[in-house]
Amino acid sequence: MTQHPPIPVSPAPTLSERASHQLLAEYGVVCARQALVADSEAAGRAGAEIGFPVAVKLCGAGIAHKTERNLVRLGVADAAAAAAATAELQRLARPEDGDVGVLVSEMVDGRLELIVGLVRDPVFGPCVMLGLGGILTEALRDVVFASAPLDASDAHRMIHGLRASHLVTEPFRGEPAVDVDALARILVGLGRLAEERPDVASVDVNPLIVRDGVPIAVDALVEIGEPAAPRRTARDTRDVIDRFRPLFHPRGIVVAGVSTHPGKFGFVTFHNLKRFDYGGELFPINREGAEVLGAATYRGVADIPDGAADLVFVCTPNQVNVPLLRDCAKKGVRAAFVASGGYREIGEEGRALEDELVATADELGMLLVGPNGQGVISTDDAMCAQIVAPYPPPGRISVVSQSGNLVSSFLNYAVESGVGISKAVSCGNSAQTTLADFLDYYAADPQTDVGLGYLEGISDGDHFIESVRAFTAIKPLVLVKGGAAAEGARAAASHTGSLASDDRVFDGVARQLGALRAPTVEEAYEWAATFATQPLPRGRRVVVFTTAGGWGVLAADACSAAGLELVPLPQEVRAGIDELVPARWSRNNPIDLAGGETRDTIPAVLDLLCGHPDIDAVIHLGIGIQAASAHVLGTGDFYPDHGLERIVAFHEKQDRRYAAAAREASERQGKPVLSATELVVTDSAYGNAGPEGLKEEGRLCYPSAHRAVRALRAMVDYAEFRAGLGAA
Repeated sequence: MTQHPPIPVSPAPTLSERASHQLLAEYGVVCARQALVADSEAAGRAGAEIGFPVAVKLCGAGIAHKTERNLVRLGVADAAAAAAATAELQRLARPEDGDVGVLVSEMVDGRLELIVGLVRDPVFGPCVMLGLGGILTEALRDVVFASAPLDASDAHRMIHGLRASHLVTEPFRGEPAVDVDALARILVGLGRLAEERPDVASVDVNPLIVRDGVPIAVDALVEIGEPAAPRRTARDTRDVIDRFRPLFHPRGIVVAGVSTHPGKFGFVTFHNLKRFDYGGELFPINREGAEVLGAATYRGVADIPDGAADLVFVCTPNQVNVPLLRDCAKKGVRAAFVASGGYREIGEEGRALEDELVATADELGMLLVGPNGQGVISTDDAMCAQIVAPYPPPGRISVVSQSGNLVSSFLNYAVESGVGISKAVSCGNSAQTTLADFLDYYAADPQTDVGLGYLEGISDGDHFIESVRAFTAIKPLVLVKGGAAAEGARAAASHTGSLASDDRVFDGVARQLGALRAPTVEEAYEWAATFATQPLPRGRRVVVFTTAGGWGVLAADACSAAGLELVPLPQEVRAGIDELVPARWSRNNPIDLAGGETRDTIPAVLDLLCGHPDIDAVIHLGIGIQAASAHVLGTGDFYPDHGLERIVAFHEKQDRRYAAAAREASERQGKPVLSATELVVTDSAYGNAGPEGLKEEGRLCYPSAHRAVRALRAMVDYAEFRAGLGAA
């Protein structure tokens, strides 16, 4: 890594525009031609050399906002005008501007203006920014961020992350498309600057005008500050499995604070562990030794056999928890989940108690989760150490949440859909063990295929970045973030800084790292369940297969809006369907069989679609219609006579066949087939055979085509991210 000598810094917090351009040029930013002059005569000569018309600006290290002070003259036409502008600007200089000169700069013409910059985020550290609009950037607010340093693939993802990225990647108002590789080099260069120059607090390049496809810096501001602390190196995770084993795979559990009252946390936790048949030993602690749920209890930890338990679930008052941890450590307990409240969430007194709790756990070498948490689940061990319902079916998704209630939401969706959970935990106050720590473990856990998380804040941005980067390199990660409306206070000395909201920076970092940010809790679960049950798509080429035309049209619109490619139907597929149904079918994508199907048509078409090399994924609509008709026929006064019993059985059997055919074709050809119908919601009371069949096949049934399409787009995004890692 090249080391550059620090630029001499004046007492002002910014470099002059000239010095800013010189620094940026070292990092690959193409700058407008300029000359710094001291008097009117020199300004005229510089303008002639650069070529009139020119821009003339007052330049000094103490001048941060030239336009607001009327220190810029544009379109200066000749030497006389340059001399006059120089004299006028010099009269406007102030003592606090420092040593000033006059900057004569070429006029750069272009219809597209961009902004790029660098900001040091209080959580994520140095972040590079790209936006559209130039002087209109704050009005458009189409900006994206990425954590420094960046590579070329990160930079290209930033460019395509703009809402109006087509203005960059496609010709604009008769001008050629931006040279995206040149723009990417600028972004990568800014990231390198952030790493090599820790004294640079922010960079604001605005505007970056595109001329003949080349982005050129016209104005720049570099802010100098205290050197940033070095970023932490990656953690050694060799012992992560051993560290978390007593939490998720304990051989025995101490439940401290078991009550005889069924409304108390200790009672509910003990009940849930017994109710769902936890296979290890349980050691309920009740200070009076009362019988609970037909089981004898222990009056204290001292009565528990040595080495019999390695997890304690704490439901006792906060004042007794420090000695409780010490007593448990003497018995071989290596992990504690603290459900007790009354800590940091109540104020300074609670914060002091929490600090003491963490210090004690650290001293004892004990993993501490919480306090103020709702519980932990490990279905592989039939362990439901949780104070709220429900207990999910086993599966391959692992959940971590900064809200206990959101854990419950994810578990409810697992129960409803049948796509199960491996592990789930609420972080509580994250006093010792954070969401990133759990991601470290889930990445290493062989029983976890997909990560699913809810978060509201990040205390250690470096750890979060390294954990997510390691996770998404091998497994998909779906995140929901709350608190987007509550933006943190940040100093906004530059235009770039004013645009760096907490949520925008998080969004950019998540995109850069390959984490998939879902808009809602229900879609977050659907995306995770899709990853857990479907093969990754090899591309964006989608066919919509429907039993009714209107659904197909809306699904096609959703694919287009999601950036998926609704491919023309391959000739081989068209010919194959011609042999199966009458000629009235749609003969296009979306495929609408127009009621011409027989009992074997839908499985045959699904297999035909999945087997074609030019099709990457299938959206399958209309499952459950026959079973819905069967329900109406089978619940009226005419059933089972008049042939109704036979047709009801046939309809229900067919929809289960379609569910099985979708899974079988998907698995056989290694391509996702996403089935959607509103009947998963409207017919849930009696269990429509279509959605129920999908559940039995271990697949998710989406409540609408739009939800299926958005889940597929999430899969495409992750597949492309993983492919990019391989290319790098």
